[in-house]
Amino acid sequence: MRRRQFIKIATASCFGAPATIRASLSEPEKTAPVVNTVLGPKSPRSLGMTLMHEHVLVDFIGADKVSRDRYNADEVFRVALPHLKKLRAVGCRTLVECTPAYLGRDAGLLKRLSQASELQIVTNTGFYGAAEDKYVPALAYQETVDQLAARWIKEFQEGIEGTGIRPGIIKTGVDKGRLSEIDAKLVRAAARTHLHTGLTIAAHTGDGTAALEELEILRQEGVHPSAFIWVHAQNETNPELHFRAAKQGAWVEFDGVGEKSAQNHLTLVKSMADSGFLSYTLLSQDAGWYNIGESGGGEYRPYTFLLESFIPMLQKAGLLKEDIRTLLVDNPRRALTLGLRRR
Repeated sequence: MRRRQFIKIATASCFGAPATIRASLSEPEKTAPVVNTVLGPKSPRSLGMTLMHEHVLVDFIGADKVSRDRYNADEVFRVALPHLKKLRAVGCRTLVECTPAYLGRDAGLLKRLSQASELQIVTNTGFYGAAEDKYVPALAYQETVDQLAARWIKEFQEGIEGTGIRPGIIKTGVDKGRLSEIDAKLVRAAARTHLHTGLTIAAHTGDGTAALEELEILRQEGVHPSAFIWVHAQNETNPELHFRAAKQGAWVEFDGVGEKSAQNHLTLVKSMADSGFLSYTLLSQDAGWYNIGESGGGEYRPYTFLLESFIPMLQKAGLLKEDIRTLLVDNPRRALTLGLRRR
């Protein structure tokens, strides 16, 4: 399904929905590609060294109970800010914050932190369907694929929850194995959102079986694989499935880089490099995590291991300076903007 077809179908399916939702499906303007950050649109060239999958605030209580009343934003700000400042001090310029709606997304808090840390932060639209769908709101089961897409397109056009802050990616998630009905629905809605907005889809993905099914749904919807990031690809132990996704043009993201996982991540990156797929590889740490419900937010994981410790490991293993730039500058920039360039 091409974008113009989707607009017509979605408009029809939203008949009777609020006028603001229907209006969000109008033909978008064709402009030069920019990346939406919480401080506004930025040139892709300004992104610099980028971490593609990190968190600030999370709430695991469930979609039916999540609330801003469950935490003190000032306390989260106080805990997170030193970590973000340190990350910028060691060379990072952009952080993609992947906490979705109904799991603790707070765009206004991210804006405050971006201003104070001088670190560019990207937030998201979409719903998260992994963890056996605990974080999927009831409305996602009730609305059609096109109505969900219209909801996310509206955030792209008008901003998130009245803040005026626009998402820079689509975030969703699926469990491992064959996709459940609701997970497939979310992926299809993300595909149609991409077709209208150009935003890249970052999908928490349980394993290679799920990743390949997601890619098939995108193919059915007319979405190029380069619009898809296979998040948590390190959880798939068969490297051939990483190669299959990369051969299609999808992004294979090894996040969760940390002291305990470093050797495994090094093996994964070397495998992609040796097989000619370094240009389809993304790295990040999945760090941060002020956890609502735990005293003081629990143990906040620093963001600096990848830059301070893992890069030297990559270099010792034979990766060149230009390879490091590919992984942490060029690939993130391309991942965040290729879909926008096709619009």
